[in-house]
Amino acid sequence: MRAVMTVTGKDKKGIIAKVSAFLQEKNANIEDISQTVLGEYFAMIMLVDLSEATEELAALAKECSEMGKKIGMAVYMQHEDIFNAMHNV
Repeated sequence: MRAVMTVTGKDKKGIIAKVSAFLQEKNANIEDISQTVLGEYFAMIMLVDLSEATEELAALAKECSEMGKKIGMAVYMQHEDIFNAMHNV
C-alpha cells in the first residue's frame, strides 16, 4: 500500500532528515519526493510505500501528526487512493 505524506511550515534546518528518519524507523520507503521553499515557507510531498511498515496507516498518520508538532511543522499522511479521490474534480 502507498500513502501520500505532506509536510508544511516555516523553513528550518533538518526537516527532511527528521521526516525521513521517522519513516525509516517505521520501515516505510520513500518512493518519490518533491520539496520547495517558498520565501520562508517549506513544502514537501512524498509518495511512501507502507507495504513493509511496522504499523498500520492510521497509527502512522497519528504519529506523523505528533512528530510534526514536535518539529514545528504540519505533517499529514493519507492513503494514496483517498488523496487521489480528493484531488479528482
